[in-house]
Amino acid sequence: MKGGVRQRGLTWSYYFDLGMVDGKRKKKEKGGFRTKGEAEKALRIAMTEYDNAGSVIDESNITVSDYFDYWFKEYVLINCKHHTQSGYRIIIDKHIKTSLGVYKLKSLNPTTLQQFLNSKYKNGYTRGSVANFYGVLSGALKAAVYPYQLLKDNPMTYVSMPKYDNTPKGKNDLKMITLDQFNQIINRFNKTTSYYIPLQIAFNTGMRSSEVCGLTWDCVDLVNKTIRVEKIIISKGKGVFEFGTPKTKSSYRTISIGDTLINILKSNIIRQKENKLKYGEFYTKNDFVCTQANGGLVSNDSLKYISRVVNNELGIKYNFHSLRHTHATILLEGGAVPKDIQERLGHSKIATTMDTYSHVTLKMKNDTVNILENIFATQK
Repeated sequence: MKGGVRQRGLTWSYYFDLGMVDGKRKKKEKGGFRTKGEAEKALRIAMTEYDNAGSVIDESNITVSDYFDYWFKEYVLINCKHHTQSGYRIIIDKHIKTSLGVYKLKSLNPTTLQQFLNSKYKNGYTRGSVANFYGVLSGALKAAVYPYQLLKDNPMTYVSMPKYDNTPKGKNDLKMITLDQFNQIINRFNKTTSYYIPLQIAFNTGMRSSEVCGLTWDCVDLVNKTIRVEKIIISKGKGVFEFGTPKTKSSYRTISIGDTLINILKSNIIRQKENKLKYGEFYTKNDFVCTQANGGLVSNDSLKYISRVVNNELGIKYNFHSLRHTHATILLEGGAVPKDIQERLGHSKIATTMDTYSHVTLKMKNDTVNILENIFATQK
């Protein structure tokens, strides 16, 4: 690798050959050194780093905007799932770049970063959203320290999350629905619609929308009465979809189902066969459980239509995730074992289940007291 130093006006600069890149010869050059010796020393360091890493990032001038693009390309796209990539891209483009993008990376300090998070808190962003901002900043800047060696210290180490009200969520916050409300929804989206089956599956299993939409018949065992969750469906935009992996390792699970859902699924098999005959060559052949009349996929995006109708037409506070919350609440209030519910929902820790449904556990505690009181009463 060839390189050297040269004087330009009153300062010195170094340069070295990077070889052929995209068919063109490229070189790295940096100036502003007061003496020839300083330029030669900087050249040796830069060439050593290039030999060890295979690339050179200008540490002195890289902006926060450019660095986060680099981190996204070199880390996020390689190590994170599509859903996470999309979320990080939004955070970077709409929040970090707009507020911090013009700063030089090395000029970031805890005060600036703390003010950034505090401003999001003051503007009404939820704890979850601010925690996501915190996580992206922490992870990216940690990588800037190592392995990228662009920072000596991670400034996020000294930044704290704004303090939110830790009052446990109530039933209304989680948008749960009653059995009567679910029946109203089913009457509106009955067996003749493509939404009936995903509604029933979610209500009877607690599966997430992406898990429901990605469910295929090979994962349904009508004899042993189980549904196996091993993939999700991901929207790539413009009507393009692909399979992805479940949210976490614990999201891979087998869910036991009852005769109510078994009979619904058996009827769905018959309905799909009838539609195949009806549409003939125009029927979309696939193995999905949740399909439109013509065999097309019922996607996550199409499920949002249910929410609009239920909220505006039926006057019920609802989103598709309400069915998951309602499923868990019914089981807990019915006396199901919390550990079983944790595994059914695919939570990695039972603490997640119990914290999410803390309003139910309060009722369970009261029931426990009543049991004790009844025992004491019989002994008097």
